[in-house]
Amino acid sequence: MTDSIWKLIFEKQAEKKFKKLDKSIQKRIISVFREKVLQNDDPKQFADQLVGDLKGLYRYRIGDYRLICVFEEGELIITAVEVGHRRETYLTIKRRPIV
Repeated sequence: MTDSIWKLIFEKQAEKKFKKLDKSIQKRIISVFREKVLQNDDPKQFADQLVGDLKGLYRYRIGDYRLICVFEEGELIITAVEVGHRRETYLTIKRRPIV
């Protein structure tokens, strides 16, 4: 496997939620990012841009789980700002400001 082009980092709150997920879900998310997203020149092609109040954010769908991200294109970094089950993720992200 080649080195990643992009790097995935987690905001503190997203990292806490990620660590609370079942280990098999964590492995699945990391696997998808390592094998598919981070290796690509344009990782946005695998993401959907959010609209409305969440404009500027992107989501990755991994089964029933969502990873909400911001792209720092100049530095080739994907910052996860929210992670969790689909029924909770969008409600949580709307309640807090994104830095």
